[in-house]
Amino acid sequence: MLLEGKRAVIYGGGGSIGGAVARAFGREGATVFLAGRTPETLDQVANEISEAGGTAEAAQVDALDETQVDEHADAIAKDGGLDISMNVITHPHTHGTPLWEMDADDYMAPVEVAARTTFITARAAVRRMIPRKAGVILAFGGPGDRSGPERDYYLGGTQVAFDAIETFRRQLSIEAGPHGVRFVTLSSGGVTDSLPGDFEGRQEIVDLIEGQSLLGRAATLDEVGSAAAFAASDHARSMTAATLNVSAGALID
Repeated sequence: MLLEGKRAVIYGGGGSIGGAVARAFGREGATVFLAGRTPETLDQVANEISEAGGTAEAAQVDALDETQVDEHADAIAKDGGLDISMNVITHPHTHGTPLWEMDADDYMAPVEVAARTTFITARAAVRRMIPRKAGVILAFGGPGDRSGPERDYYLGGTQVAFDAIETFRRQLSIEAGPHGVRFVTLSSGGVTDSLPGDFEGRQEIVDLIEGQSLLGRAATLDEVGSAAAFAASDHARSMTAATLNVSAGALID
């Protein structure tokens, strides 16, 4: 198993992406710590991992709160160390509205949440990884592809939020790399499996994502989880300051 003996915390672990990553980590032998603000969804994912033979714990943690994140990370680290940290918290967004019609607060909401939670959770992890000279930070999103007007439109501050994460990823990779800590972003170009079946405009989004893909499909949740497990494993120990493209060709490197 790729992650046997590893201990991983996933912020936003009760969501569709976070849950997929958590299940993949559990399947690969990691002890998974699910953190988020909704106990019901966290418990559901933890139970699924346990029923499949893995080990998982759920805790209610607000990743916008420094104290809560640090106390949770302390509890994990003191009980056996912290090897992997991934933030897949959903950012608030206002899609479909032209920038010139958008309120400043709506525009800034995803930027502020992304930048703050990424900083707080990664900082908590790195502080506990540096003494052990090893660790992996994972992010989800990526810079996107601006090769045509059909790509990133009417997204408000969402793309700016992803770019903020990427800038932070580059900086932290440089500073923490000499201490043995890696930082990798998974970039999917959109995961249609994660969209609720009753989501308004779902088919239009699915058609857009699949239409941009060179393979004619989107990455699945299982594929995203498997890619995250690989990136977190020792098989990827030479990979840092990098983006792992799992977009089925929707994003061109």
